[in-house]
Amino acid sequence: MSTRKIEQLRKLKAEALLGGGVDRIKAQHEKGKLTARERIDLLCDPDTFEEIDMLVTHRSTAFGLDRQKILGDGVVTGHGKVGGRLVFIFSQDFTIFGGSLSEAHGEKICKVMDMAARMGAPVIGLNDSGGARVQEGVVSLGAYADIFLRNTLYSGVIPQISAVMGPCAGGAVYSPAITDFIFMVKKTSYMFVTGPKVVKTVTHEEVTSEELGGAVTHATKSGVAHFACHGEVDCIARIKKLLSFIPQNNLEDPPFIECTDDPRRADADIDTLIPDDANKPYDIKDVIHKVVDHADFFEVHEDFAPNIVVGFARLGGQSVGIIADQPAHLAGCLDINSSKKGARFIRFCDAFNIPLITFEDVPGFLPGTDQEWGGIITNGAKLLFAYCEATVPKITVITRKAYGGAYDVMNSKHVRGDLNFAWPTAEIAVMGARGAVEIIFSKEIKESADPEATEKQKIAEFEEKFANPYIAAERGYVDDVIEPSQTRYKLITGLQMLRNKVDHNPKKKHGNMPL
Repeated sequence: MSTRKIEQLRKLKAEALLGGGVDRIKAQHEKGKLTARERIDLLCDPDTFEEIDMLVTHRSTAFGLDRQKILGDGVVTGHGKVGGRLVFIFSQDFTIFGGSLSEAHGEKICKVMDMAARMGAPVIGLNDSGGARVQEGVVSLGAYADIFLRNTLYSGVIPQISAVMGPCAGGAVYSPAITDFIFMVKKTSYMFVTGPKVVKTVTHEEVTSEELGGAVTHATKSGVAHFACHGEVDCIARIKKLLSFIPQNNLEDPPFIECTDDPRRADADIDTLIPDDANKPYDIKDVIHKVVDHADFFEVHEDFAPNIVVGFARLGGQSVGIIADQPAHLAGCLDINSSKKGARFIRFCDAFNIPLITFEDVPGFLPGTDQEWGGIITNGAKLLFAYCEATVPKITVITRKAYGGAYDVMNSKHVRGDLNFAWPTAEIAVMGARGAVEIIFSKEIKESADPEATEKQKIAEFEEKFANPYIAAERGYVDDVIEPSQTRYKLITGLQMLRNKVDHNPKKKHGNMPL
């Protein structure tokens, strides 16, 4: 073969590696952003990324596009390894046509998504795009829909992770929205269906891109973003951490790491974590950190609906998903947002064979017209549906309150909880003592010589009889009442027992979840 042909190939590839050119790369850096390839290099293990479709260009001729063809067409695609495991990646290149999506650009993304599904490996999208390429019209819109279809069909088959590292607007937002986890970068990324100018025209509201759809907005208010990262390096580090807990696909178990933390480790401090006053808050994360391997808890959706805590950890080296009521926020009440947050996390874990550990301290569902009119019934049912549907190993620890319908919802024995433990501080009842006494003894209290004293007496009697875990234990609704310091060992041995669990739902196309 002539060296001229090899030189030609090398020249083309060198051109492709420059993307939109030196000046545009410089402009990208000046915005505090990495380039598409720099992001991939940061994500993948060294020298493992293999690019696909480097020489693809668009096929458009309208509006002078036939004179503006840049190799790669605004997206870098391929496969590499993260932590030694195969992943597929597409990384949009803002230096080429502002990362806008064309027919060819969309085809490149669809190709790696199809390959990821065939190989049974996660797909990671690094989004940085001005949206549809306007010059291509409906062809560009069709390319988006091709991606949306694959997001949907491969949901629950392979993990799909989106990192929004720049603009993501209009129809472009719906691909990340379908994926399992969304990472955003503070101050440099945003997502919205309609931008600030359209909002001003239609509603006369003055709002900035950051206020409308920035990382903090979506991490705290809308719940669209699971992670709001401090920069691109932090974002990619968190993606790698997430990948370490999850399997490659729905037919694999999550990765197991040999445990160097003593399974029998008993932290005596946990025995005194629950306050004597049942109405006094405490931080459920203190419980989680004391129980899991090396106190390593990777929280998901940390800034949204903080009255429920979700995230990944390991117990005896085994990856688990944790769902925990948070007494330090809204007394741990379930509301619309926390129900949706918990349900989606549970369904991800169930789809990918990750056992569920539930720490329960819930006084019920949050009352109020905002909640009722906002659909707490339907949204609370999402959490219930998710727990009922899940067939992975499910273990619950009731630390304190388990009242009313919320007791049922939070992985009770009645919704196929495999192992249900309670601490001696657990209170399992229809409602709290004061509310129960006001219903049961209202007439007796009113007619007594000293209503206040009578009420106090009845509350004390009710608490002694019902504000404990022993009636539930007598019925077998709780498998064991355990000392808090035994929790770690009980969970690890329980997971080992449940390792080969098989459970099936009735044959059906799919359920009709209350959406």
